[in-house]
Amino acid sequence: MKKSKINGHGHLLPEPHQIPQFMKAKKLFWIDEDKKFMRQGNWARPITAPSFFLKEKLEWMDKNEIERTVILNLSQLYCNGLTLEDTKDAIRFQNDFNAEVQRNHPNRLTCGFVVQPRYIDFALAEIERCVETLGMSVLCLPTHFINAEGKWTSVADDSVLPIYDLANHYGLAIEIHPYDGQKMIQLEDTYWRFHLVWMMAQTADTLHLYTLKDIPNRFPNIRTCFAHGCMLGQANLGRRVQGFNGRPDLFPNTQHPQASVGHPNLFFDTLVHDVYTFQLLKNRCGVAQIIAGIDDPYPLGEMEDVPNSYPGKVLDEAVAHGMITINEQEEIWHDNVLRWLGTASNK
Repeated sequence: MKKSKINGHGHLLPEPHQIPQFMKAKKLFWIDEDKKFMRQGNWARPITAPSFFLKEKLEWMDKNEIERTVILNLSQLYCNGLTLEDTKDAIRFQNDFNAEVQRNHPNRLTCGFVVQPRYIDFALAEIERCVETLGMSVLCLPTHFINAEGKWTSVADDSVLPIYDLANHYGLAIEIHPYDGQKMIQLEDTYWRFHLVWMMAQTADTLHLYTLKDIPNRFPNIRTCFAHGCMLGQANLGRRVQGFNGRPDLFPNTQHPQASVGHPNLFFDTLVHDVYTFQLLKNRCGVAQIIAGIDDPYPLGEMEDVPNSYPGKVLDEAVAHGMITINEQEEIWHDNVLRWLGTASNK
């Protein structure tokens, strides 16, 4: 029997009336009443698809025969650079909203929760609350955050290890996702360069440190997925190996870059946009470490309202090119997502 489809990378907006007034008053995040734009401070982004919202999301899933979606947190609420008070307010709102969505639709939506690593004590307390009180099991982390000294820091930094230790205790799935590239890199934000180029660099950078520091083996009960296939991280392996072998003095007490390739607790989603990049991902990491990810309903996701795009396109093309079998395609859509989530026994 054909297995159901599980989308391991989706997003959801609250309805405008569900966002507390203080979020708009503090300019943390809000949505126009006509649902045309999402806003934060002086930033605004058009809401490009009805399925940003719950009712339409479920209808979109039905239309595309997707049984379940993993809803990640909103990148706009990573809270980089915010005060502790504002961070607490924004993150608790986001996590409470996602928890309610999951509670009301447990068979359709598995929702993630987010913490801000700068405020480690609050982050640890929020993980405990989200797991033990809200019943959540997917921890969302940014690739980078602004630390207490005001410096951009990878989420693989040693200061974040207590988060991985607690996540390991709870056996959580982790999603690492990039954002805020334009705040890190002093370049003009033209031609969508931070979403199209620098997001890929952010994810590759954190994979670099995450694996050198042997986090997958030090914390064996967590299963980590890197967004967008960590496509630059796949292409960059050879250069990392060359650097490690050529200048070992720069890598004290670290693991060789090849040691983590194909690690059973490292996953990558399918949102790489072209079949030959997918082939590299498959050859590098193995089919078992790839999960289906649409990144809906953003226009950089596999959305049917974008020309020459639709949910699952790259997987269909991989089958058509003989890169994977139909059975492997079903594993990517189903079994592998469940293993990442830690619910593989519920197939």
